[in-house]
Amino acid sequence: MPPSALDRWITQASQSGSFKTKDNCGSQEQELIALRKAIKQLRMENDILKQTALIIGRKSLS
Repeated sequence: MPPSALDRWITQASQSGSFKTKDNCGSQEQELIALRKAIKQLRMENDILKQTALIIGRKSLS
């Protein structure tokens, strides 16, 4: 293990009391993480809606 990793962990633990990356991010980084999560959720919902539209379109043609 490189000494820099140990130094970083000690600094994080002393500043926030946690070793988790989420707890040691700045507010902008936390917002970026939340926005990426929201984008992923919206893309998944969009794909579901597209599939639903295809299924309904096929049923109406039959």
